[in-house]
Amino acid sequence: MQNKKVPSMVAVGASLLIIGYMGARQIDSVGSGTKNTEKSNVTAEYGKEIQTGLFYEKKEQNIVAMAMPEQMLKDAKSVQEPQTSPEAETESEPETQSETETSTEPETQPETEAPTEPETQPEPETEPEVKSEFSDIAIAQVDDYVNVRSAPTTESEIVGKLYNNSAAQILAEENGWYQISSGNVVGYVKAEFVVAGDDDLAKRVATRYATVNTTTLFVRSEPTTESSIIYMLPEGEDLVAIDESNPGWIKVTTEVGEGYISADYVIMTTEFVHAESVEEERARLQKEEDARKAANEAARKAIEEAEKAEKEKREKETQQSTTAQPETSTPVQPEEKPVSDNISQPSNGNGQAVIDYASQFIGNSYVYGGSSLTNGTDCSGFVMSVYKKFGVNLPHSSASLRNVGYEVSLSEMQPGDIVCYSGHVALYVGNNTIIHASTPATGIIYTSPVTYTRVLTVRRIF
Repeated sequence: MQNKKVPSMVAVGASLLIIGYMGARQIDSVGSGTKNTEKSNVTAEYGKEIQTGLFYEKKEQNIVAMAMPEQMLKDAKSVQEPQTSPEAETESEPETQSETETSTEPETQPETEAPTEPETQPEPETEPEVKSEFSDIAIAQVDDYVNVRSAPTTESEIVGKLYNNSAAQILAEENGWYQISSGNVVGYVKAEFVVAGDDDLAKRVATRYATVNTTTLFVRSEPTTESSIIYMLPEGEDLVAIDESNPGWIKVTTEVGEGYISADYVIMTTEFVHAESVEEERARLQKEEDARKAANEAARKAIEEAEKAEKEKREKETQQSTTAQPETSTPVQPEEKPVSDNISQPSNGNGQAVIDYASQFIGNSYVYGGSSLTNGTDCSGFVMSVYKKFGVNLPHSSASLRNVGYEVSLSEMQPGDIVCYSGHVALYVGNNTIIHASTPATGIIYTSPVTYTRVLTVRRIF
C-alpha cells in the first residue's frame, strides 16, 4: 500500500507543475504565432509519451491534458524510484533479522539449558556406596551343608556344597533361590538355607588376617612404640585382626592375649570359607586318603628304625656286660645316658602315639624360633619336632600348618590332631585339652578347654 501511494502523490505533484508550466506558456504565447506552434507540438509529444506506458496511473493520466518536458518526466521518475526499493529493503530486512536474532536466540537457549540441570541425577548413583561390602554376601546357616545345584530346582544336578558359615556372592534371585558364586562353584541354593546381607554375621564368620612382612614383628601391649613387647612373630606368620580403628595400629589376638602391631609391617587379607565343588570334594577325599596312607607308612618306617636302633643298643649293652673280667671285682658302672636317651620312642603310628610321645616334654622351655623339644621350642617348632619322630615333615610355621593334612571339625577331633589358632598351634590330647609350647613364661603345658581362644581350623595327619 505504501508503494502505491508514493507514485500517486508524485503524479499529482507532476500534474500541478505541468499546469503551472502550461499557464506560463499560454502567457508567453500571447501575441506570438510561433509560440502557439510550440504549444501544439509539445502537446503532441506528450500524447506519445503517454502511449509508451509511462509509470503514471491511468486515472491520473486523464487529468493531465497538457504536454510535459522530457526532463521533467525524468525528474519525476527519479523521485519515484528511490522510494520504492532501497528504503524498503534496508528497513525491512534489518528489522526481520534483528527480530529473529533477539527473539530466537535468547528464548531458545534458556529452554535448552534448563533441561541440562538434571546433571544432579548422579546422586542416586552414589547411594550404592553407602551399602556395606557384605550387602551381596550370603552365609550358609545349616547343620552341615546345603547343596548347590545347576538350576533353581531340587531335581537339577548337584554341582557343589556350601558348608555351614561358608560365604557366597549373590548374583541373582529367582523364585526363592539365590544364584551364587563361591570359590569355584557357580549355581543355585535355596534362599531359606542362607542369610543374605547380614553385616554382623558376615564379620563373625570372616577372618581378617595380618601377615608379617618383616623379619620379626613385635606385638605390644598398647598402640605405641613405648609400650612393652608381649609377643614376637617371624616373617610369614599371621595373626587374626580384631580391630583396625586405631590409625597405624592393628589390634590382634595372640597366645598371650590381645595386643597391637604396626600396620606398616603386615599385609591385611579377609578370608571366607567357600563352597566346595563336586570335583574338589572328590580330590580332597583322595588327598586325605593318600596323606593318611603316607603318614602311616612314614610312621611304620620310623617305628622300625627306632626298634632297630633300640635292639642294636641292647645287644651292645649285653655284649659289654657279658665280657669276663675275673681279675677285678670292681663293678662296671653303667654309662650315663643323655636326656634324649631317657625319652620313650614312638611305638606306633596313630594319633595317640603322637600324644604319648609329646607329653614327655611337659614343663620344658619355650624359645622363640626354637625347635628343640628338650632345650626350647616355640609352638610350631614343637608340633614339627614331635611329628618328625614319626617320619612326618611339617613346616615350622603356624600359618603353614593350617594347610597340612586334612581338615576335621571340632566335634570330630582325635588325639594327635593339630589345632590352629591366631599365630599359634597345639596338639589335641583328648578330653577337651591341648598340649602346646605356650609362652616364654609357661613353656610346654596342657590347656583346657580347646576353645580358650578362637580355633581357626583343625588338621589331621594320621
